Amino acid sequence: MREVDVIGVRVEMPSNQPIVLLREAGGERYLPIWIGAVEATAIAFAQQGVTPPRPLTHDLMKDVLDATGQELSEVRITDVRDGVFYAELVFANGQEVSARPSDSIALALRMGARILCAEGVLDEAGLAVPAEQDDEVEAFREFLDHVSPEDFESQ
Repeated sequence: MREVDVIGVRVEMPSNQPIVLLREAGGERYLPIWIGAVEATAIAFAQQGVTPPRPLTHDLMKDVLDATGQELSEVRITDVRDGVFYAELVFANGQEVSARPSDSIALALRMGARILCAEGVLDEAGLAVPAEQDDEVEAFREFLDHVSPEDFESQ
């Protein structure tokens, strides 16, 4: 497992499909995951520190976990099959719960949990961006100019 950082969410054009971009910590691989609009908003709100007037689903889940004393240790992106990504929530008591990566990322950002990705997932779906491109925003824009959902379909 490799730790990854959330670079951000954007809308891929021309399909108008939201995407979350993760970057391998200490590495040069990026992992794009196409997600739903609701999850994209939840991730963006968490990154920007936006607190909605009423809790969104991920805020509610955080509140429930906090109220019951459950600690989210980490999120693991475990697999990609036929272009579909799989993840697990890992709790301090050892319990693991299957979840979508988008929901897992939104919750991890709210709870301060680290996000890990299986090496095999990075090998299969990750894209290497040369280290000399230090400006992550520019790298992300360039990435979006050259990628489409078809790039991640099984061969």
